[in-house]
Amino acid sequence: MKIALLGYGKMGQTIERIALERGHEIVLKKDEFNTYDGLSNADVAIDFSIPAVAVENISSCFYANVPVISGTTGWLDRYDEMVALCEEKKGAFISSSNFSLGVNIFFELNEYLAKIMAQFDSYKVEMEEIHYTQKLDAPSGTAISLAKGVIENSNYKSWTLESAEPNQIHIEAKRIGDVPGTHTVTYNSVVDAIEIKHTAHNRDGFALGAIIAAEWIVGKHGVFTMKDVLDLK
Repeated sequence: MKIALLGYGKMGQTIERIALERGHEIVLKKDEFNTYDGLSNADVAIDFSIPAVAVENISSCFYANVPVISGTTGWLDRYDEMVALCEEKKGAFISSSNFSLGVNIFFELNEYLAKIMAQFDSYKVEMEEIHYTQKLDAPSGTAISLAKGVIENSNYKSWTLESAEPNQIHIEAKRIGDVPGTHTVTYNSVVDAIEIKHTAHNRDGFALGAIIAAEWIVGKHGVFTMKDVLDLK
């Protein structure tokens, strides 16, 4: 499989290493210093760039008729626009806040627990996420996905980084050292607490999941999620 890497920071370099180990070829390493030359030769593109250029990267893939996997967060206010362009160009697209296989299982656990806990008003949910100091967006896209998972399965209405109202989920976002990503969901009451937690030991899990998604999407058309890739629906 020929892969175009859109974004060649730490994640792009990790994806390159694992992709080569799995027998794939890298035909483009796009950063701020080069062009999209070579994109049309790719079987699939993997975007781990920055919010400011994500939409341009994704759009370029649709116009080049190249399926795209996007792990960039912080641009999702334009997600519906990209979905519409994908459908117009009959492209293929997966955007996820986190491609780690473990995190996507964690998403499922989070939704299941939220359904159970919705019956018990004595518990208040809160979340914490910890990432490396260079991460630009806060809270993380993964934390937002976790909050949405709770909201869709409970009486909570929104999330906030500030002090939470009764129907809001407070997210504590911390930036520490070179932490790849730690996410905790806690249900607190006056008598006890229930906690689920995912800790990434390195970036390999995120990269491997993105490559598995790329392998899966080749030859398909439409907008998909990691639930489709992992058959979790």
